[in-house]
Amino acid sequence: MGDGGRTAQLEYSEFQSAMLDEEKRRRKAAKIVAVLGHFLGRKDNVLEGLTVADIGCSAGFIADELAAAGASRTFGVDIDVPGLRKAATRFGGRVEFVCADGTALPFPDGSVDVLVFNHIYEHVVDPDAIMAEMRRVLADDGVLYLGLGNRLGVMEPHYKLPFLSYLPPALADRYVRLSGRADSYYERYRTRRGLRRMVRGLRVWDYTFPVLATPEAFAGSELFPGVLGRAAGGVLSRLPRGVLRALLPVVPTYLWVATKGTRRPAGASLPQPPEQVRPLGPR
Repeated sequence: MGDGGRTAQLEYSEFQSAMLDEEKRRRKAAKIVAVLGHFLGRKDNVLEGLTVADIGCSAGFIADELAAAGASRTFGVDIDVPGLRKAATRFGGRVEFVCADGTALPFPDGSVDVLVFNHIYEHVVDPDAIMAEMRRVLADDGVLYLGLGNRLGVMEPHYKLPFLSYLPPALADRYVRLSGRADSYYERYRTRRGLRRMVRGLRVWDYTFPVLATPEAFAGSELFPGVLGRAAGGVLSRLPRGVLRALLPVVPTYLWVATKGTRRPAGASLPQPPEQVRPLGPR
């Protein structure tokens, strides 16, 4: 169900400058492409021959990188009209940008091979409806990349305020106002259990710890910069999986790859391999 008190965030790139940070967005895209490459078992031209759509593309940097990874056809979808204008001006030669709501995607059933939905769900009115649409348009052997923030991550990523996402909406609004960073808190995060419920009906592989433990394999070297960072990554790569599983409820971000069927990760073995997310039972 949607949140009846919220309206869509139009023109998001006009008030969230991070969407226009080209270097950072392209680093995120490199990580997405690397994760997809591992799952698909491809090292070069990871998306060659595939139809790809970035849902929530804004200014188009990630969509542009998906096109550069060999996609035969690349779409960027958003309701952020200023962002789409910027995107079309720069990347319209190889990406088709479409102004459309995620709850009514302009694609036929089963027509998209790869969907990317990266740190978007907390910004939309009805993420469950968008998930249903993505399931509809995803090909039977297609792949859905999900970057998902966790409500129980201690530091809220947009406003850099600890425990902000833990609070009920009225208290969260007061917190951001008192901080002077916004008039209200729009985002709505879910816990890991809530996210598992959101992806019900899909088979999901968790790439969170593979990326954290071997960032160099996933173009994620900025996750652990410097000597201390390398040491932290080394520790993660050797920790027993049971210890890592105990940390899952409070990991700030989950990196998941979902499919409709029984497709499995096809990439090389890793110190911390991707694991299937345990599905929730029927409602």
